[in-house]
Amino acid sequence: MRVSIASGKGGTGKTTVSAALASVWTEAVGTPVVAVDCDVEEPNLHLFLRPLITDTHIANIEIPVIDVELCTRCGACREICQFAAITILGDTPVVFDEMCHGCGACAAVCPFGAIGAGARELGRIEEGAAGAITFLNGRLRVGEAMSPALIRAVLARLEEVLAARETGPAPDVICDAPPGVSCPAGAAVSRSDAIVLVTEPTPFGIHDFRLAVEAFSPFGGPMAVVINRAGPPEDEIEDICREAKLPILARIPDDRTVAEAYARGKLLPEVSPDYRELTLKLAKDVARLAPEARHA
Repeated sequence: MRVSIASGKGGTGKTTVSAALASVWTEAVGTPVVAVDCDVEEPNLHLFLRPLITDTHIANIEIPVIDVELCTRCGACREICQFAAITILGDTPVVFDEMCHGCGACAAVCPFGAIGAGARELGRIEEGAAGAITFLNGRLRVGEAMSPALIRAVLARLEEVLAARETGPAPDVICDAPPGVSCPAGAAVSRSDAIVLVTEPTPFGIHDFRLAVEAFSPFGGPMAVVINRAGPPEDEIEDICREAKLPILARIPDDRTVAEAYARGKLLPEVSPDYRELTLKLAKDVARLAPEARHA
């Protein structure tokens, strides 16, 4: 089972919920867990799970390299590129590397075989473990804009990690998705069996929660909601959930004790026995969202 923890905006408590679930998942559900931080622009799940990183990979995106001797300046590559990453200036074909999305269409349509493949570094993929939790994250290169491409590379590496397991039950995956509802968030949740939306009862939180429901509903999988910093007024959140038929799995109170523990890097189950029970129940409820995926 793959669960993405998402939100309409940053700062709602998405990573708090992701880290808390990962820390109790095996105890609550009985299967191993892989925690994946897909917020590649500013990954922070490691600050709470504190994994020992044992392996780092460079992730690249394929970019075109034009052989000017073979190129006839016909313009086919320029016409097919939807991102204006190739043009012809005078008699010189020019590739704007950082605008290229690596789709390969230019090479496919070139009638003279003048376009080969080069590479541009997107960032790093880091692997390790936090106790029994397998950990994976992506870290975008400073100045790089193509975060969806790195997210896809992280998920591809996740497939390899899962395929390499030879013994024991298949692990479940908890993905800490990027905030918001734009391309990075869509790339992160695209392979999920279930999505948990974290929101808060503030004007911005409610506005962006509505956007998240609209954005992620077309993915077709089950969705549920966690209200962080819960307290009045929650009427609008409840109305949205009722309208969209989304269950509210947990309410994390607006509690100064939780905020102080969070500031010290503590996980929600470590705050008190009551919060531990809340997190264990939440993990069990999340696992029930897509039971068929857990036994596939």
